[in-house]
Amino acid sequence: MADTGGGRRPAPGQGVAARCTGLVKRYEDVTAVAGLDLAVAPGECFGLLGPNGAGKTTTMEVLEGLTRPDEGVVEVLGCRWGSGRDHELRERLGVQLQETQLGEKLTVEETLRLFASFFTRSRPVGEVIATVELEEKRRARVGKLSGGQKQRLALACALVSDPDLLFLDEPTTGLDPQARLRVWDVVERFRARGGTVLLTTHSMEEATRLCDRVAIMDHGRILTLGRPDALVAALGADQIVEFRAQGEVARERLAGLPGVGGAIRAGDAWQLSVRRIDEALPALLAELERSGVALESLATHQATLEDVFVSLTGRALRDA
Repeated sequence: MADTGGGRRPAPGQGVAARCTGLVKRYEDVTAVAGLDLAVAPGECFGLLGPNGAGKTTTMEVLEGLTRPDEGVVEVLGCRWGSGRDHELRERLGVQLQETQLGEKLTVEETLRLFASFFTRSRPVGEVIATVELEEKRRARVGKLSGGQKQRLALACALVSDPDLLFLDEPTTGLDPQARLRVWDVVERFRARGGTVLLTTHSMEEATRLCDRVAIMDHGRILTLGRPDALVAALGADQIVEFRAQGEVARERLAGLPGVGGAIRAGDAWQLSVRRIDEALPALLAELERSGVALESLATHQATLEDVFVSLTGRALRDA
């Protein structure tokens, strides 16, 4: 596993907000998490990025105390689950699951008052409603809310205890761009108050916008870990050229083209890591013509975290 850039890791003695060492979780004949080591620094936003089945949610559930690990050591805010301090620990956590089932007959305010009653310490309900921008829906029943409003209410339920550590599992999946931006803003304001965030996401934009560091996961393991910008920079490419062609082209020929740093086959397409696109594109077209291969499609884009995943696995995150 590579660790690129380091981010905001704690100094010795500073402690960690969440840690797991040698974490293993199995379900029948499937190993969901396979010997994972992870440490989240106090005050950082740490993202677990990967496709469905990568082990992100299982890792979160173990750290949240919802699932018992088969192997490994887990520590959250200086405590281990099952050590006699579970209730105290839960008071300091905020958890938003992938799907939060709320009582549809209750109003927004009633829902938050119910969740606040579960904790010894809680933030004023009106303050939390304002934080997630649901003031106009304070007396609206949950069943009448839009998808984005329900997602913000679920986030409010996680924030009402005034947690030190916030777990967010795919917090913006299925939301429209405006609703997504509102959720991101709430997370950033929580961080500004000194909170720590551990989130899972499929979204490259979300990981880049919110996270100090990300761990890219696949098949229960961490493939690489570091700051989003450092992981992308490690590709050695400003842009990615993706093309499909009718016929075979030798990888060595593509990787050796002027301005190209590397070539990867991802499904039925080739992806070239390009340092100088003004050199790479003419050289690519000339190579295809020389090889007698017809070009079907070609597109270029700025290098992203998805390209990091492709470079590590040979397949696109969206297809994984």
